[in-house]
Amino acid sequence: MKIATNKFVSVTYDLFVGEGEELSLMEQATREVPLDFLYGTGVMLPSFEEKLKGLGVGDKFEFVLSPAEAYGDYDEENQIELPKSAFEVDGQFDSEMVQEGRVIPMMDSEGNRLNGSVMEVGEDTVLLDFNHPLAGETLHFSGEVIAVRLPTEKDIKALSHDHCCGCGCDCDCEGDEACDCGCGGHHH
Repeated sequence: MKIATNKFVSVTYDLFVGEGEELSLMEQATREVPLDFLYGTGVMLPSFEEKLKGLGVGDKFEFVLSPAEAYGDYDEENQIELPKSAFEVDGQFDSEMVQEGRVIPMMDSEGNRLNGSVMEVGEDTVLLDFNHPLAGETLHFSGEVIAVRLPTEKDIKALSHDHCCGCGCDCDCEGDEACDCGCGGHHH
């Protein structure tokens, strides 16, 4: 079976970022913890899926995605300063959650979920970076296809967007409790 729309796909990969000889390993998907997704459902980068199209189990892949094909260029306008009052819980600033380097799940005025990386906590404001962590990066993938099959109901449920907090984690949170996967999200 070959990779095509609505097939369950499982791959391993090493993702390196950088230019020329200066590459650094950013993340890995291993046989123990592979990347599982439903192909062609809009979950993955279209350019990533395009490179995997038609591959089968055991096929190896190696390709490079430019920033334009991946997460775009880094845009300084996506750095936004918000008042500290926006991060209050019961009238108190949430200093435990809002720390430099932390990623905070937020929502824009249209209800879209965004992740903001805390760059700086000032006296009255918090500076957040809403660029994707890989914005401006050239992505170098090398890996192997380890499964291609028709999805089961369980696959569809596990990979659906509305489970838990939509972070892609595998947690069993109920109601309004926080996810236990460390993503900081809540069940909706």
